[in-house]
Amino acid sequence: MGLTALVELVVFLVVAAWIGLGWTLLATLATGAMGWVLLARQGTKALTDLRERARTRQPAGRELGDAGLVAVGGLLMVLPGFLSDVVGLLFLLPVTRRPARALLGRVLVSRLPIGLRGPVRVRSDRTAPVGGATRMEPPLVIEGEVVRDTEPTP
Repeated sequence: MGLTALVELVVFLVVAAWIGLGWTLLATLATGAMGWVLLARQGTKALTDLRERARTRQPAGRELGDAGLVAVGGLLMVLPGFLSDVVGLLFLLPVTRRPARALLGRVLVSRLPIGLRGPVRVRSDRTAPVGGATRMEPPLVIEGEVVRDTEPTP
């Protein structure tokens, strides 16, 4: 965290030396205001998408990821700093959010222990109906084995 603050300070000083202190402060305030506006718009859309998924009882993995990225992106845009504004803007814009979500997902999965990584495939053997039943009831116990592939198959 200290290194990030140092880099932000250096970038601020470089920009101030380039365009002047007054314009740099104005740009910092403008990016903060733009962050509030984008957070309000994109945050409302992300929450609406989440509510719609919950209402229709569909999985909301992508929508949940988008809502998290919008929240983090808005926070980064509101805080002063030009580099955090760039990263926050990448998280807030729908066009760049998808690649950012994919990259963050790959980074997070790569940091998981091998045993927690997917995909996991489960095979099950079902038995024939007993007692002349016309339809197959799910068994109380499903016997099977968990098979992990070394490479994901398409």
